[in-house]
Amino acid sequence: MNCLLLYSSRDGQTKKIITHIAENLHRAGQICDLRDLATAETIDLKSYDKVMIGASIRYGHFSSALKKFAIRHQQQLNKMPTAFFGVNLTARKPEKRTPETNVYVRKFLLNTPWQPDLCGVFAGALLYPRYRWFDRVMVKLIMKMTGGETDTTKEIEYTDWQQVDHFADDFLGMVSEK
Repeated sequence: MNCLLLYSSRDGQTKKIITHIAENLHRAGQICDLRDLATAETIDLKSYDKVMIGASIRYGHFSSALKKFAIRHQQQLNKMPTAFFGVNLTARKPEKRTPETNVYVRKFLLNTPWQPDLCGVFAGALLYPRYRWFDRVMVKLIMKMTGGETDTTKEIEYTDWQQVDHFADDFLGMVSEK
């Protein structure tokens, strides 16, 4: 089966997550095409049996490329098996790790014409030393307000890889019923 895996990643964690999923799918015999969402604007979805899109949040917003892609390809996406996952630091808290409880993913799903069959939310990574000065200050402020880590010398990966593996298994089990 041919799978298209698209991602929008700002600091690399979403790409790391979707690459991990691609490796799982490949081991299960799937053919996966992994691409950056920013360069996939004109891709022909007819070449694929199913599609997964992963996108990260920065300052409360997904990349504009996600919305543009979902609008441009909505008819085709809604006719085939699709999955979506969001990555954000809010999901470091277990109670904010589902599409129903994560404000960013819930808002996206309510406002997009694309209705994915499978949705997930994964915690990202806090990479203070890699951030530019402004981002480091802003993320530290947000983390302080939300009870998170504020030591800017630290890098913390909050991603639950077992949750990611379960999501990959669910995607693997999806077949076209549309």
